[in-house]
Order: sequence, then structure tokens, then C-alpha cells
Amino acid sequence: MMVTGLAAVLLALAFLLTLVSIIQPLAKRLEISEAVLLALTGIGLGLVASLIVRSSATDLLDGAAEALIYFPVNSEAFLLIFLPILVFQGAMAIDVRRLAHETATVLLLAVVAVIVSTATIGFALYPFAKQSLVVCLLLGSIVATTDPSAVAGIFREIGAASRLTRLVEGEALLNDAAAISIFSILLAAVTSHHQIHLADALMDFLTAFIGAIVVGVCLARLTLLLIAGLGGSAASEVTLTLALPYAVYILCDEMLGFSGVVATAAAGLTVSAYGPSTFRPQVWRFLNEMWEQLVFWAGSLVFLLAAMLVPRLLIGMTKWDFVLIVIASLAGLIARAAVIFGMLPLLAVTKLSPPVPNPFKATMAWGGIRGAITLALALAVTENQSVSSPVAHFVGIIATGFVLITLLVNGTTLRALVLFFKLDQLSPIDQAIRQQIVGIGLGEVAERTRELSEELGFSEQTRAGVISRLERRAEKERAANNFESALSDRNRVNIALITIANQERSLLLDLFRIQGLSRRVMETLLRTAEAMADGARLEGRYGYVRALKRRLQPSWRFRIAQELHSRLHIDEPLTNCMMERFEMLIIAHLVSLSLQRFIRQRMEPTLGPRITEIVSEVLGRQRKLLDDALETLRLHYSGYSEALESRILRQIALRLEDEEYDALEADNLISEELHRELHREIERQRARLDAPLRFNLKSGIEQRLRAFPAFNGVPDNVLQKLAGKVSMHFVSPGEVLFKRGQRVRFVYAQVAGLAEVNLAERDLLFGSGDLIGAASVIRNDVMPGTVRSLQFSHLLAIPRPVFERLLKDYPIVQRLIIQRSQKRADGLLTPVTVRTLDGDAVSTASATEMRRLVAPP
Repeated sequence: MMVTGLAAVLLALAFLLTLVSIIQPLAKRLEISEAVLLALTGIGLGLVASLIVRSSATDLLDGAAEALIYFPVNSEAFLLIFLPILVFQGAMAIDVRRLAHETATVLLLAVVAVIVSTATIGFALYPFAKQSLVVCLLLGSIVATTDPSAVAGIFREIGAASRLTRLVEGEALLNDAAAISIFSILLAAVTSHHQIHLADALMDFLTAFIGAIVVGVCLARLTLLLIAGLGGSAASEVTLTLALPYAVYILCDEMLGFSGVVATAAAGLTVSAYGPSTFRPQVWRFLNEMWEQLVFWAGSLVFLLAAMLVPRLLIGMTKWDFVLIVIASLAGLIARAAVIFGMLPLLAVTKLSPPVPNPFKATMAWGGIRGAITLALALAVTENQSVSSPVAHFVGIIATGFVLITLLVNGTTLRALVLFFKLDQLSPIDQAIRQQIVGIGLGEVAERTRELSEELGFSEQTRAGVISRLERRAEKERAANNFESALSDRNRVNIALITIANQERSLLLDLFRIQGLSRRVMETLLRTAEAMADGARLEGRYGYVRALKRRLQPSWRFRIAQELHSRLHIDEPLTNCMMERFEMLIIAHLVSLSLQRFIRQRMEPTLGPRITEIVSEVLGRQRKLLDDALETLRLHYSGYSEALESRILRQIALRLEDEEYDALEADNLISEELHRELHREIERQRARLDAPLRFNLKSGIEQRLRAFPAFNGVPDNVLQKLAGKVSMHFVSPGEVLFKRGQRVRFVYAQVAGLAEVNLAERDLLFGSGDLIGAASVIRNDVMPGTVRSLQFSHLLAIPRPVFERLLKDYPIVQRLIIQRSQKRADGLLTPVTVRTLDGDAVSTASATEMRRLVAPP
């Protein structure tokens, strides 16, 4: 009985998925590219299915064969069903920050190389193809799009250099978009028989790219905001990410006229950048695993289905067509090599991109494999009713032959080329680190193996044989270890800082598993941890410290909220920012303590005590800034600080309790029903902790004003009114309060922190209890010098008209300010950085120490 209709299609799909599952391990065993094996299998399937349909001896298999040949997937289905998935996951899997440093190189490979390849192939074919130049250029745009997924798969499988893989994957994000955009312009010219205006085509191209980036980023951010508000529903969050690429692609490609591929790539990169701080770590891991599985199915089916079309597209091929295929293939290789070898050095000379070694260039030039997207675009031309038969025949055959040559020639030899250039080997630095780590690690493993074997009762002979083998390996690695000579101190410090930044990111992700922590705070901390790793990688110690200081500085949101508070008396935004800053500082403080333990216990045995001491000193200086920022807030918002710290600790305790019950269930010590009940109780406890804490921004302002010596003679009711007119002002180290010659608009009452005024004759310090700018108001003069904060400081901004009225009504204030200024000028006044609400002085670091902390490394 013959299977027909939908059942035949589903049976064919099941057969294809079965093939896919077999091909992947088979390709690894045969050591050939998975894409090449898929293509060959697809071509073979197409040929066999055609023979079965034409044969009268196999009627039983006709339904299945016809389902394979006429599988209901045309060119539009290829682009709409498979392309958004492939592009989105490719973008989501990329490390955005690492790729950002290669932006110029990626744009060159993805856009310039596509344009040059289109032109080179088109003009190379024009004298021989007996087709118009526009048709030849159309073919050039079809075969200009490379399929780096096959290349990246080879690189990952043999362990090629990570930068080489990153460049190829970055190219994959945009080259399809560039080729499809050019293809659309040229196809419209062929079908409508009108001329192409270069200026208009260029404008359309740029508009399609820029508009797509804006739409992709905006929709991705909106999706992430929606996900953040779902309340931890993992199934809903994952479902939204599946809907996002299709919504973005179709909206841009079908409705707005932008590039759907670019929009999808932009959305994927946005999710990659902000996803770890939006999704819970366990959801993020599941999300990536799900997308990897989807891409495995989609990518494999695309290759199989597209390859099955090859016999149909090659019908009617002649010897001259083969000559044209060779011409196009050579022109494509020459064009790609010319861009890579000719233009990449220019990017390095102009400092737009890091230099690319020649072995990388040769591998990227040879790795320009074409694949399923090229076949899909060729199929789109052959299916277009407005395209004449000769043009469709020409495009279908040459494009298909081009794909086969790159797959069968480039694809099968690329592995050998990577091995020839030794791109699969570790760099000298990584090799030295490997010997150091393996030598130390094997010694630890041998000791733990000895303890475990004794506990489990292994015989002495078995124990001695295994342990001695481990000790011999450790001794061999230690003998070959050239860690001290291969790496300079600077390199080891950079490696240590990169390691610390990555460890901090891991600690933050682990903390993020605690429900109730602010997603925005975790996003800021994760982003700055990644920036510290990048800074150390590119600029060493200076880059690391600069990124760390940037974390502690108020964000643009905080500055805007502060302006709204001081100018318009809108307090809500600043209140929210202060709550987030409190949480950020407390979490950063917890992480810094864990990092100190990590340095002592894990890093010192690997990098040595000298490097560890240098790195500890770097972290110690910056931790001092963190502690000062946190203590300033704790002293003046002690109630909120205690409540917040208590809630974080309770959330940590609930997580530990939940993990304990999970372990008990895994060990079958409690039943599944009891485990569910215990988990529900924990969720009830967490729900009670979700109630937002109340933060009073203006708490205790009147008490703080009373602590200022200048206001000793002012009645309490006047200070109470003054408290309602001042605004809060928070500054970070190095921030300028007044510039030399600037007119004073606010008098800053320094509650906490340390500031310095640079005068011509000497520098003077302002501490807690001082009124910065008051002397200039009394003299009715501009500021005599630049005033800069040395610490994280807490200030009360008093508007000048309010302060002048206070001076007029209470002359004692003016006398006290003048007396204090004279004492400061005579060196009789020692500034303190903090005063408690009771007026007690608390001294912290000296001004010299603070200048050293604020100064660049």
C-alpha cells in the first residue's frame, strides 16, 4: 500500500531526520566536514528518488520518492522558515564584546567582500556567458554569499584558534544580508528590464541595513523587558525567544522593506549581550541548548533539502556550462583573496582592527564555501515566472556547480590546510599555562586519588600503579614547564586579571540564581565584569582598572535622576537609582570577598606569589573605593542598608535550603511528594521577600544640617524649612564640583566624603561639615579654584538664593563660615570624611591615599 499526501511528507521528514542523526557521528568518524557529507547524501537522495519515480519496478516506493523530490519547501520557505533560526542562533552564540573589537574586519568580510565578489564574478562571466551584464551580476550576488557554518564546524571540531572561528562566525551574520540585498536589487532589474541607478541602489542598501539594525535592537530590547516582567516563567521566556526572530525577520523583510537578515542578527546580538542578566542562569543554559538543537535540525535539513534539488537544477548542463562554472569559481576565489590579503592590512595600519596573521588570511580565503542559501537563491530565480528560461537555466546550473566545487574541493581540503598552518595548536602563552596547570593539577589529582582509593578499599598494588602513573605524568609536565621563561611578568599579570574578571562573572551568574535580586543591577555588574576582562585583554592592568572605576561611577540614569531631583524636585527616579546602587555595591562587596579567597587558594599556586601580590594590590586599591562608597551610604541610610543586607542573606539561605532538599530527594531520603511540599514552602517564603523595601531619600536631612558647625546658631524650625529646599547630590572620585572662575549656583553642604580645591598657592581640603562654595557667595565672587571630589561623597545642594537669605537673616552663619575658612587656610582644621548623625567624626583614608586611589594606574 502506497503512502500519499501529508502522511508521505511526514514520513519523508522522519526519514531525513533519521539520516541527519546518522550523518553527524559518521562525519566525525570519517574526518570530513558534516556539511560536505550532508550535501553528498542529499544529492544521492535526489538522484535515487528520481530513478525510483521513473522506474516501473518500484511502485511501492513511488509515494516516498515523490515526497522527497517534491517536498513542499520552495525558495521562499527556505528563507522564511530556516534562515531566521540559523541567523538568530548564530548571533546569540557569539561573544558580542569580543566580536566588537573585530567590527571592521567582519564588515569587510561580510559586506565589502560580497560586493567585490559580485562584481568580479559578474564581469568575469560577461564575455563568455552570452547573457547581459545584469544577469551575470545577479549570478555573482547569488554565489557571493558564503556558508561559514560549515567552516566554523570544521574549526571547532579540530580546535582551531578561537579568533579564526570568531571571524568566520561574525562574517556569517551579515554576508547573507549583503548578498540578499544585492540579489533583490538585481533581480528586480532583471524582471522589470530597467536600468540600475548606482546612487539609488546604494541608498536602498544603506537604508535596509541601518533600518534593520534599529528595528532588530528595539524589538529585542522590548522582548527582554517583557521577559523580565513575566515573573520567572521559563516556558514563556523561551517561547518569546522563538517568536522574536520570525517577528523581526518578517516585519522588516515583508512590511518595512529593510533587511530581515540584518534585523534578525541585530536581535540575536542584543539577546546575547543582555540575555545572561535577563534570564536566570538555568533558563539561559536551557535556552542555549534548545537553540543549538533547533539549529542542528534546521541547518542539517537545509543542506539535505537544498542538495536534493541539485539534480533538478543541473538538468540540461553542457560542457560549456562546466567551463563557466570554473571561471566563476576562480573569479570568486580571486576576489575573496584580494579583499582579505589586500584590505585587511589597511585596517591594521589604520588601527581599525587588530592585525590578522597570514595563515588566518589564507584559511579564510580558502574557506569561502557556498551552501544552502546560494541554492535557495538560485531556486528563487528558477521559480520566478518573470525570469526567462535561458536566464533561469544559466543561473540554476552555474550557481549549483559553484556550490558543488566549493563543497567538494574547498570543503574536503580545508581541514588539511588548518593542520598545515598549525592553527589547531595552542599559542606559546597557552602552552606554557597548560604545562603549569597540568603539572600542578596532576599532583593534586594523585593526592586525592590516594585518599579516595584508601577510603574505598582498593588493593595496594592497584593503588600504587594508578598513582605512580599520575605522578610520572606530573613530573614530566613539570620538567617541560617553561612558564617562568615563556611569559613576562606583564603577561602573567594580564592573564591573572582576565582570570579574575571571568571568575567574577561566574560568581555573579551564580548569585543571579537567587530570586529577588534586581535584573538591572545584575546586568550592570555582568556588563562591567565583561568590560574588565576585555580591558585586561587589550590594555592590561590599565584597561582593567579603568573598567572597574567605570562600574563605581554613577550611570547616566543616575545623573538624569539627580538632575530631576535637584531642578524639578522629582524624587522617584533618584530613589529607584539609590536602591539599585545600594544593591549593586553590596553584591560587588560580597563578590570582592570571594575573589580574595579565589586569589589565595586557586591563583597563587598557578601564577606564583609575586604575581598574586601585584594583582591583590590592584584589587585592594579598587576595593578601598568600593568600601568607601558603601560605607558612605551605610552611615546615612543605616536602616535601609540593614534591611537590604538581611533580605539578601535570607534569599541566599532559602536557595541553600532548596538545594539541600534537592540533594535529599536525589539520594532518595525523602519522597517526591514531600519534596514538592518543601519546595512550595520555600516559594511561599520567597514570595514574602518579594515585597519592595521602602527607601526614604530625604531621611534625616534635618539632623544632618544640625551637625554642620556653621548652622549652630540657626533655630530648629528654620533648619526644618531649609531641609525641604535642599536636594541630594552624590559624586564619585574625580568628579568636578566647581571649575575655576565659575559662578556658584549651589552651595554644597558636605555630609560625607572628601573634596579638594586647587588654588594657585596651595591645595585645600573640604571634609564632612564643610560648606563648599559658601565663602565665594559671601564675597560675591567666582570660585577661586577648581573643586574636585576625592571620594564618593554625599552632598546637600542648597540653592544660592536660599543660602543668601539664610545669611541675611542669621549673620552668625557668615561669621562661623569665615572663622572656619580662616582655620582651614592656617592649617588648623583637619578634615574628616564622615560624621555620624550624632556629630561624631570618623576619619578614613588620608588625602594622599585618596589621590593615589583616584589616579590612573
